[in-house]
Amino acid sequence: MRSKLVAVVVALLIVPGFVHAQSGGVSADGWETRLDGAGADVNDLSFMTMGDGFHVVTGPHAIFWNSEHVASGTYTVQATFIQTQPSSHPNSFGLFIGGRDLEGADQRYTYFLIREDGQFLMKKRVGDDTPNLAGGWARHEAVNALEGGRMTNTLSVEVGDEMIRFLSNGTELGSVSSDGLDVDGIAGVRFSHDLNVHVSGFTVE
Repeated sequence: MRSKLVAVVVALLIVPGFVHAQSGGVSADGWETRLDGAGADVNDLSFMTMGDGFHVVTGPHAIFWNSEHVASGTYTVQATFIQTQPSSHPNSFGLFIGGRDLEGADQRYTYFLIREDGQFLMKKRVGDDTPNLAGGWARHEAVNALEGGRMTNTLSVEVGDEMIRFLSNGTELGSVSSDGLDVDGIAGVRFSHDLNVHVSGFTVE
């Protein structure tokens, strides 16, 4: 009986309406957020600990990080993202590395995004500027697209001595020179709006 009750509770937590019913904002211990829009309200999103990871419902575009997740030199950041329902249109989410001044005017980081149509993008942020690192959105068979209302992808960013590799489900989607990019700093996750995503296995090694 207890196992059935636990299963029902977990199922309810994955239902978008139930998640929205929780108090808004960031409730996961040690995690912080920054919203893209100056007028955005943190209470319009939810970032909470759930099961083996955390669950994100947006809300405004935002980044999330824990200041303990700092890396430099050669390292790998990885996480598994499970989009639990379709968005209103293909909205993006993924990893960022090299975060600096995340609460200031000169926020900087390098990031790797996917979206539900099976496309990916590599970008960097310097203040308000967000140039692409290599072309625009591109489709790749290693990015699982939404199917039956859900999709699961394990994303990795591998920082080497000279190059940064961006991988989905163990397959390299692209690589760029690390020269001139922000790679030393805080690692975290980024989400666009109107998303319902579970994240597990977030590691910085």
